[in-house]
Amino acid sequence: MRCPPFERSPMNRMPALRLFLALLLASSLPAAADSFGDKRAAIDAFAEEVAQRHDISVNDLQNILQHAEHRQDILDAISRPAEAMPWYRYRPIFIREDRIEAGLAFWEEHSLEIQRAAEDFGVSEAIIVAIIGVETRYGEHQGRYRVLDALTTLAFDYPPRADFFRRELEHYLLLAEEEGFDPLSIRGSYAGAMGIPQFISSSYRAYAVDGDGDGRRDLLSNTADAVSSVANYFAEHRWREGEPVVTEARLDSDAEIAELANQGRQPYTTVGELRAAGVRIDASLDDDLDATLMELDGEEGKEYWVGLHNFYVITRYNHSPLYALAVWQLSEMMRERRETDA
Repeated sequence: MRCPPFERSPMNRMPALRLFLALLLASSLPAAADSFGDKRAAIDAFAEEVAQRHDISVNDLQNILQHAEHRQDILDAISRPAEAMPWYRYRPIFIREDRIEAGLAFWEEHSLEIQRAAEDFGVSEAIIVAIIGVETRYGEHQGRYRVLDALTTLAFDYPPRADFFRRELEHYLLLAEEEGFDPLSIRGSYAGAMGIPQFISSSYRAYAVDGDGDGRRDLLSNTADAVSSVANYFAEHRWREGEPVVTEARLDSDAEIAELANQGRQPYTTVGELRAAGVRIDASLDDDLDATLMELDGEEGKEYWVGLHNFYVITRYNHSPLYALAVWQLSEMMRERRETDA
């Protein structure tokens, strides 16, 4: 079977040998029973569009995509994300003693790689560790779904975000060739995120870096590459090391926050405006700092949090403010424990 080279990322120009072998093997295997039904024509048309955009063989792409399987459990999973939970239920998933201890062990084992990544990219060591802790429990749980199945299912059977997942599927097909892995074998989350830090395909292509200088960007099994790539992602999204991230707040009895709380991830007000509305905030924070106000359902009633620029940067990794708050709290607990034990 003919397998011409795919378009290459300027960050990695490995030969396509392993993808060629994967395609050769796939061509000798029977395709999975077509569970996409009348979507198959749309999938073939997608392959033709991708082939034209990148001047690659449509037969190669169709050969890969014919092995994708429709997964109803993926559609079920994306319809009930953990981030839809109230804060009092979401927080205990990640803020646990065993996850803190595992994070400290991971931090100690990979201290040199983590320190180097933090210094190179100007990002907190604790944030790097916490991201990996929340995403995959420090690399232990990288996902059970084939990425090809996840992206194809969501691209063609999940209308709310079909365009997004079709772009990710295109990135995945290109990524597999660039990084030299078998597109039929990689497993990840129900949304197609993969590796130790759970990068989606577009983020892998754009932000993954070679952390140990071996000439590869391996987020699937190389911790040095993973921690450096997380740090690079935060640096590219303008993390400001040393600046505050988020602070808990209280309300005056006559506070007027109806039009200020939960209005979006990106800062849309200032600390000063929140204070003027009756929100009591850490006195050390300047009035002119850009901010967001979150009203969350806590175990003992409403909780109020003020997110700053760095909090918004965490939400660039995952859009949920619950996710960002869990990452920050886990990072702080590990940092404080590590400093105490030093």
